[in-house]
Amino acid sequence: MPEEAVRVKVETLRSFMIDVFKKVGVPDDDAETCADVLIAADRQGIDSHGVSRLKPIYYDRIIAKQQHPVTNFDVIRDGPTTAVVDGHNGMGMVVGKKAMEMAITKAKKLGMGMVAARNSTHFGIAGYYAQMALDEGLIGVVGTNARPSIPPTNGTENMLGTNPLTFGMPTDELFPFMLDCATSIIQRGKVEVYARIGKKVPEGLVIGADGEYMTDPDEILRDLTKGTAALLPIGGLEETGGYKGYGYATVVEILSASLQGGAFLKALTGTNLGHFFIAIDVNTFTDLADFKKTTGDILRSLRASRKMPGHDRIYTAGEKEYLTNLERTKIGIPLNKSLQKELTQLRDECGLKSYKF
Repeated sequence: MPEEAVRVKVETLRSFMIDVFKKVGVPDDDAETCADVLIAADRQGIDSHGVSRLKPIYYDRIIAKQQHPVTNFDVIRDGPTTAVVDGHNGMGMVVGKKAMEMAITKAKKLGMGMVAARNSTHFGIAGYYAQMALDEGLIGVVGTNARPSIPPTNGTENMLGTNPLTFGMPTDELFPFMLDCATSIIQRGKVEVYARIGKKVPEGLVIGADGEYMTDPDEILRDLTKGTAALLPIGGLEETGGYKGYGYATVVEILSASLQGGAFLKALTGTNLGHFFIAIDVNTFTDLADFKKTTGDILRSLRASRKMPGHDRIYTAGEKEYLTNLERTKIGIPLNKSLQKELTQLRDECGLKSYKF
């Protein structure tokens, strides 16, 4: 943890976020949902999607009337295993939670459930919704499109969002298999973290309109908004397999827009986003306990495999987040100096003087 960072208790940070959401008109229950999604990210060490997003993504957009604090959630189509819902550009976390609850209910009845959402907004970490399925003994699959950040292979124009494709699988261990990551090498939120701590972005992750690599985080954030910078897809350039990340980002875009008649690509500016939520009942395929054991055996075998020189440990997806959650639950969430200043200003704007950062 950087020397200038301070630790804030999880419950204190959660309560602060609830109070801020309520101050801008988010109903009490919805404010708790929104805060729960953000604090889940902070607890797991996904600092790019936690309280650091409170002001620039949610508070500022509500104040600017770019999204609505009250979420009108309409079911457009409803079948035995599928549904299409419309969030009317309310709070994406509320849309996400309600949509996954629908998918879970359908999966418990008929084995699988899928809900596609349109006209939503940024919903935080996709893993939160996959975890909802895991909590019910189900497999969870979640995806969302986003404002343009990724270029197609051999292009420089940011066309696709960072478009995460997330999988949660139950295991017999203390933590699940949870793969929650963007289809770009780096996402905008991590660039924002680099900007906060005054650190260069590693070369090879972002390109400019001229195709050259960019490393200055402030320039990257500015040019992403202008459309003259782009985050390379997983794999990077074509010769290193970047077409794979580009392809998966396109899959997410299609499932987040085409199924529900939603907006896509350049029409996305932080609102009108599309999501999809899939819940799968393992018991319709095999016994849940057997599935958990086999999955656990797979993960344990991977971690026990031969290590690269200089490395004494192999992790599986979700393990680091589990360990970080244990640590931060005990000693709090680290806030760097820049974020402390931002939250203090937000506290003062909202008249929440009792909070100290």
